Amino acid sequence: MMTESLKSIFERDLKQLKLEIGLYQQESNLWLTKKGISNAAGNLCLHLIGNLSHFIGAQLGHIGYVRNRPLEFSDKDVPRAALLESIDQVIAMIGKTLDGLDDAELEKNYPLVVFEKEMTTGYFLIHLSTHLSYHLGQINYHRRLIDVEG
Repeated sequence: MMTESLKSIFERDLKQLKLEIGLYQQESNLWLTKKGISNAAGNLCLHLIGNLSHFIGAQLGHIGYVRNRPLEFSDKDVPRAALLESIDQVIAMIGKTLDGLDDAELEKNYPLVVFEKEMTTGYFLIHLSTHLSYHLGQINYHRRLIDVEG
């Protein structure tokens, strides 16, 4: 039951991420920052893809993903189509991974110690969902601030 709820929330928010990335009138605006805005929407998108691919795909789904977190924030001008395709891949990966977990597995400790303390897999998946939501809001705000000039 809980895995289905998590799967639904991740899918909903990742589809919204696709929508936000697609709404930029000027593709180049995905990579702009201004004073007071540390990260471009494109980099936040790459960060979410890397974060979810690492913590869900590699750790729980054993997909072999190797994360390069610094590149998530330094890479620039990745084509919008590539971002959207990567989001689709993450949606599919999360669905497959969560389909392979049952509620009992959510009560087990997550395989990595994150934030210097042990936590259950279910707790950490909820954290990952709220992390996605947080950055999704930043991307929405970034688009409305930056893209209006396009």
